[in-house]
Amino acid sequence: MLRLTDFIIDCPDTMKLAAFYSEVTGLPVKDSSDEHWAGIQLGELELAFIQVEDYRAPQWPDSEHPKQFHLDFEVDDIEAEQRRVLALGATLQRDCVGPNGYGFRVYTDPIGHPFCLCRNKGVVWTDQGPVWPKRDQ
Repeated sequence: MLRLTDFIIDCPDTMKLAAFYSEVTGLPVKDSSDEHWAGIQLGELELAFIQVEDYRAPQWPDSEHPKQFHLDFEVDDIEAEQRRVLALGATLQRDCVGPNGYGFRVYTDPIGHPFCLCRNKGVVWTDQGPVWPKRDQ
């Protein structure tokens, strides 16, 4: 069985970027984190940050310096979450939310990695998180 256990992001300062995503996700940075490796546990998946000496930020959407990963965060209130991530240091790059309130917005984190806040039609939020609509087989 193959199971994804880590999503690793190159960065110049592991603790700084881990702190940013800790605020975005509302989850703590792992106690074992340090300047070489920092992590946030997301259920069975760890979002991890590894220190790279000569880090070069992506210049999305420039293909000469392409994105190195991409994260999508499904949200229940895209406007409130946008205010929150912008206040944390994110930068809005593209708005693809339609007049009905569904779609996504592309942001970059404080060192240039792109991520999206998404609001998909039919998703219902519960205390356990989002419940996705059943798709036709």
